[in-house]
Amino acid sequence: MLTLPGSSVHCCDGQSRRTFLQIGSLAVGGLSLADVLRAEQSTGRSSSQAKSVIMVYLTGGLAHQDTFDLKPEAPTEIRGEFTGIETSVPGCQVGELLPLTAQCAHRWSVVRSLVGLRDEHSSFQNLTGHPMNESQRDGKPNFGSIVSHKLGQTDSSVPAFVDLFPTMQHRPYNSPLSGVLGPAHRAVQADGEDLASMKLRFVEPQQLDHRRRLLTAMDRFRREADASPVRNMDSSYEKAFDVLTSSRLVNALDVTKEDPRLRERYGVGSSKHLGDGAPMWNDQLLAARRLVEAGVRCVTVAYGFWDTHGNNFKHLRDHLPLFDKGVSALVNDIYDRGLDRDVTVCVWGEFGRTPKINKDAGRDHWPRVGHALLSGGGLKVGQVLGATDKLGSDVLDRPIHYQQVLATLYHSLGLGEDPSINDVTGRRLPILDPGIRPIGELIA
Repeated sequence: MLTLPGSSVHCCDGQSRRTFLQIGSLAVGGLSLADVLRAEQSTGRSSSQAKSVIMVYLTGGLAHQDTFDLKPEAPTEIRGEFTGIETSVPGCQVGELLPLTAQCAHRWSVVRSLVGLRDEHSSFQNLTGHPMNESQRDGKPNFGSIVSHKLGQTDSSVPAFVDLFPTMQHRPYNSPLSGVLGPAHRAVQADGEDLASMKLRFVEPQQLDHRRRLLTAMDRFRREADASPVRNMDSSYEKAFDVLTSSRLVNALDVTKEDPRLRERYGVGSSKHLGDGAPMWNDQLLAARRLVEAGVRCVTVAYGFWDTHGNNFKHLRDHLPLFDKGVSALVNDIYDRGLDRDVTVCVWGEFGRTPKINKDAGRDHWPRVGHALLSGGGLKVGQVLGATDKLGSDVLDRPIHYQQVLATLYHSLGLGEDPSINDVTGRRLPILDPGIRPIGELIA
């Protein structure tokens, strides 16, 4: 096992941890990166065309009535404090705190009528397509793990799935694992506080070379005892070193290499967590674009904290401007770089918020309605899909099951109308419920 030590840092939970890279713990669950790559190698798949997805998960559930589904004709106790502004799509309005997102509305579509959601504070519905209990019981895999399983790596030195979720205090917000697909398709996790670790910031090239020579010597010794297993280990460890030392991965994670003007358009944000959810760290949105451009198939980002049971309007005034800056910059960046046919961006949370404002000037959970933003991926953008009633309480027109969002993402990756998976035993398993299909209006 190889450990690359670094300096001690203090995380936002007040505890000190040492940033490190250990070939043996880069992947989740203590599984070695070499083991992950060895298992991937056993599948025998080669890379296919470089389609990818960036999924931005809004922890806590963003209020739809104050952002993408305003109700200007509703009573004050429903309507809230914000007015609508026009967007670049005629007839489509968004909340006044989203002026930059409004300007690029022709580059995204919004679904205002998601149904099927549960009142559940977790990432499981968004990232597996199933509630948390069902996902944990049946081993439902993370969306990114399925993408890894179905499409494989685009390059041996670039992982298929990178998870930028930090470790959040409310555990169900954290990223689901690979379930029945096994360890080969777990994410390479870049916990927000330890992002520097993946950049090998604290390791000099000569140090890494020295450790590699030491490992080679150890392997040579074992080779004398048993040649065949060592050959397999050599291949896996070679791939592990390829990933760890690849300039493509290192450079993709280093957002300081971007033009400072572009980084400013994204807004840097902060790695400090909000509530028991995620930080608003816009550098991660930029890193996600850089990662898919480097060949990563799926990047997941947990962003912000939107569980506004109290002081909803103050919270949104404080935080929506940075959301507006980051999301609009990501959408525009994908299009401006000519990635809009191959990279799909999805921004959504676990449910909407109550129509009626509570006594604490907040909005509570409202799973009867959800919403999602979709951009790129060759989808038909510049649309508003579905509608809620005048109170934002129930779907009035074109109900769209939340699993259809995932089906649309799979479709944009070229995985067909009804994708399925093989678990580690070879059983064929459906990914989504029977009858779930992509959102027809978005398919080009």
